Amino acid sequence: MTEFGIGTYMRNVVRTLARLDRESKYFLIGSLAKVAECGPLPPNFHAVALEGRDNTVKGNLDFRAIVRRLHCDVVHIPHLFWIPRGLPCPYVLTVHDLLEHMYASRDASSLRRSLHFHLTRRALSHAARVLAVSHFTKSEIERIFGIPDERIEVVYNAIDERFLRGHATQADRDLIAQRYLVNYPFILYAGAIRPHKNVVRIIEAFSALKTELEKEGQFPDLKLIVIGDDLSSHPRLRRTVVRSGVQNDVRFLGFVPIEVLRIFYDVAKIFVFPSLYEGFGLPPLEAMAHGTPVVASNNSSLPEVTGNAALLVNPENVFEIQRALQRALLDPALRTRMKQRGYEQAQRFSWTSSVGRILEIYREVAGNDVSRGVAAD
Repeated sequence: MTEFGIGTYMRNVVRTLARLDRESKYFLIGSLAKVAECGPLPPNFHAVALEGRDNTVKGNLDFRAIVRRLHCDVVHIPHLFWIPRGLPCPYVLTVHDLLEHMYASRDASSLRRSLHFHLTRRALSHAARVLAVSHFTKSEIERIFGIPDERIEVVYNAIDERFLRGHATQADRDLIAQRYLVNYPFILYAGAIRPHKNVVRIIEAFSALKTELEKEGQFPDLKLIVIGDDLSSHPRLRRTVVRSGVQNDVRFLGFVPIEVLRIFYDVAKIFVFPSLYEGFGLPPLEAMAHGTPVVASNNSSLPEVTGNAALLVNPENVFEIQRALQRALLDPALRTRMKQRGYEQAQRFSWTSSVGRILEIYREVAGNDVSRGVAAD
């Protein structure tokens, strides 16, 4: 499990299940080190080591053997897969997005794309229940794979509880000033750096914003901070920074732990997230939980997730992104309104509510007699 993505999902599902259900038996199959990241768990939770990854043929066969040996009633597979499983009991499948069938597949051969598509559709068709993390993702599963509406249920993600620990203290601000040398106003992006995340246009919009602010004599020391990867791995971003003339104003900090990320969310002037595609999109909600104004895309799941609390923009229009950043930065009344709406929007998503529904689904799938559940790593 990592700090982001499916790792965050599994940690929060497991921790919440541990709080809600002390009777059913749960087997957490996977890396013992990753299971340990869930923290202390009650005695009805058991870690079972799986050597290697479950998306290889050997890992898949080992996984199947473990499920059979444990006589499991239901398996929860927390991510979309395509290698056939052949499990001896029903499984519930969580779909976070269909990115592999939209962007990554373009680089594969037509034969591989076709095989990937048909085996993925088979995995979805054979699931006892498909959990989509948003209505947008549900509609994509129906549209692309033809899975019937009644087989798919929307169960929202929510933010990690560590983002709910109040505002940054002076000690927190001192920490990022000393460790990261950040003691100036900044706009923040946090998340993976992949083509669909649209970081190139963030840099271009920030450059245009700096030009406009300079005309008005506003925020001369404003920076853009990108958290989530190292610049050296992305030569196109380096070229964009140089071409846009903002070498001294854009910083790539790489990975930071959640305890530090929450400080950056809290201190940022604006959080910007003009992604081209999101199955759910947690980072905008994480920023809203800290009262930070958000500029996000008007596409995919992001309007559903951000509600009326963000400024939504066409992610392919650099100047629309720039104008929204300028409004969110310079309009005090708008900032106050966005701050309050952001708090309210973040509170609409709850792991207790979502995992409570997942638990009900386990029981429905197993015929109301779940004696053994599995969270697959």
